[in-house]
Amino acid sequence: MCGIVGYVGSKEAAPILLEGLRRLEYRGYDSAGVAVVDRDRGLRVVRRSGKLEELDSALAQAPLPGSCGIGHTRWATHGAPTEVNAHPHLSRDGTIALVHNGIIENAPTLRERLRNKGYEFRSETDTETVVHLIEEAYQTASSLEEAVSQALAQVIGAYGIAVVSSRDPRKIVVARHGSPLLLGIGKNGEYLVGSDAAAVVAHTRDVVYLDDGDYAVLEPEGYRTYHLHHGPVRRAVHEVTWELADIEKGGYPHFMLKEIFEQPETLKDVTRGRLLEEEGSARLGGITLSDPELLAVERIVITACGTSWHSALLGEYMLEEFARVPTKVEYASEFRYKNPVVDANTLVMAISQSGETADTLAALREAKRRGARTMGIVNVVGSSIARETDFGVYLHAGPEIGVASTKAFTSQVVALALFTLYLARRKDLSILEGRRIVKAIQALPEQVQEILDQDQAIRSLAERYMDAPNFLYLGRGYQFPVALEGALKLKEVSYIHAEGYPAAEMKHGPIALIDERMPVVFLAPHDPVYHKVVSNIEEVKARQGRVIAVVSDGNAELEGKVDHKIKIPETLPHLLPVLAAVPLQLLAYHVAVLRGADVDQPRNLAKSVTVE
Repeated sequence: MCGIVGYVGSKEAAPILLEGLRRLEYRGYDSAGVAVVDRDRGLRVVRRSGKLEELDSALAQAPLPGSCGIGHTRWATHGAPTEVNAHPHLSRDGTIALVHNGIIENAPTLRERLRNKGYEFRSETDTETVVHLIEEAYQTASSLEEAVSQALAQVIGAYGIAVVSSRDPRKIVVARHGSPLLLGIGKNGEYLVGSDAAAVVAHTRDVVYLDDGDYAVLEPEGYRTYHLHHGPVRRAVHEVTWELADIEKGGYPHFMLKEIFEQPETLKDVTRGRLLEEEGSARLGGITLSDPELLAVERIVITACGTSWHSALLGEYMLEEFARVPTKVEYASEFRYKNPVVDANTLVMAISQSGETADTLAALREAKRRGARTMGIVNVVGSSIARETDFGVYLHAGPEIGVASTKAFTSQVVALALFTLYLARRKDLSILEGRRIVKAIQALPEQVQEILDQDQAIRSLAERYMDAPNFLYLGRGYQFPVALEGALKLKEVSYIHAEGYPAAEMKHGPIALIDERMPVVFLAPHDPVYHKVVSNIEEVKARQGRVIAVVSDGNAELEGKVDHKIKIPETLPHLLPVLAAVPLQLLAYHVAVLRGADVDQPRNLAKSVTVE
């Protein structure tokens, strides 16, 4: 969840660290800090609670000279978001500083043992145990990296760490297990470390992704990579393909709005080169299974969290309808704790924007342990899920900085539609039906733009309901997961309580909440269950509920039956969720902004959830 950045080279480190932390603040914004090593002044640390601006102000008043340092922006797990709990954490003698992302599961045991040896703990964090372990090991170790390696041998849990020491002032040691870290390979003796590429891309496009169990040493003379149990290892250098401008706001007031408006382009990107109009099929170069192997799959399990879980539900509907493969969606956080039924004839799909979601990665590893084939649908090239699955599909949606996922969701749905088409055409789906689906997918970017053109009208709607204490989102069939996603977006960024339900289930409980103060958002485009949804609308109106309906363009039937209509173009039923989600994203965004909420950095949330 937290952001880590490090730099060693010939330049002043502190400005580079601050710049990297700004790029990473979406990963955690409870507190922030930096540690810089200077040959003459030793190791100095500045930390502040709150947003990064507090740290920036402190460093402006008292700069930290030095050309080697580490920085951190925190999302609290152990201990409140206070300055004393902020990273970097210092050793007892003040010669070692450490930043950490993850959770040390045996921290209480380690803490007790260290206390018995005379170590005092200043913070409530699990992280502080690691810096004291390193200090203890450094008393006899010949180098900082040896001390780090010895300390980590005692640790149980997940970590991405970066360590510096005044005893070796031109060196950074980093290590990962279950929490992402990469190295940035600069020019002229400059090396960086980051918890994702956003931290380093302003200085280099060449990155090395560390694997679990890896640690690395960065010095101006070069870098070295090791595995904790296997000694020196070589890791490939990858090129970051996106531009620095992709992680800037580009004139928009917020990343969330920028990313909502990028969807016509991201939908083109996820389909570029993948649609075969003549064959009525899809080309997915990342699918390495032969057709006989693919057709031997008897069952599909999709595992994901949050917004990705909602796209997975849509994938379940599509795969069962068109490919006729039994499909089940599992919360990744529950998957490995329930003795799941998977085997060699099961395909387990892991969906994650970041490709680093801890629960999803753990579920993937459990599936592999049980012999299942694995597939990833991820956005971040080189991420852990991308590297650990047998094969997969990249979204090519570009960096998504806003904590509330928008463009990744619609790209995930289209990626699932492409895979469904790919599999279904190898089974019983006719070429004519395949061609119809291809044309419908090709039309989506322009149709999304039509919805975005209604932005001001949706903002006016938000003004009317911004003070509502609760919202209910209802849909049936393919629109039920959209209702879940719409409710999640609203609660994430506006802090209004919102729930999504299957429309027919409203009668079994939620209908008790409906009165004249309750806005109810109905997903009611023309699809096979449209008339059933109309009946549910009547039930709400009979109880004075305020109905906002997302309807197909040209629908006159609901005039007088609903309070507000948001129109979307018509398309095939299984692609309607791509269109229906967009106005709900805009509604959530505008309600949140009107309420004064920070939509890009909602309270208590972080973009990449790398802890359980």
